[in-house]
Amino acid sequence: MALFVALHQHPADRCPAADPQMGPMLLRHLSRENASGQGVTIQAEAVVNDAHTLYLIVEADGRDRVEGFMAPFAQAGTVEVLPASSCEAVIGRGGCAGAAA
Repeated sequence: MALFVALHQHPADRCPAADPQMGPMLLRHLSRENASGQGVTIQAEAVVNDAHTLYLIVEADGRDRVEGFMAPFAQAGTVEVLPASSCEAVIGRGGCAGAAA
């Protein structure tokens, strides 16, 4: 399983959390059970206050799996999926440069 950071941003006037139908649907989507069923393990999640920005730290077998999982968020704004590494892995390989392909 590879590690990824998924970033979602949306304009204030399209905030899904403010929508009485969309908010609960996205909470169900972000449940660990649902994510696991889609091949994604959520390690952590946080929304930056007043910034309409969600960060997820997830594990999956590939970026395409994470992008598919994040697709519902693209309806309200942007989604970016970034390959990531643990601090331990970065120190072990001697720096922040990505692992050799």
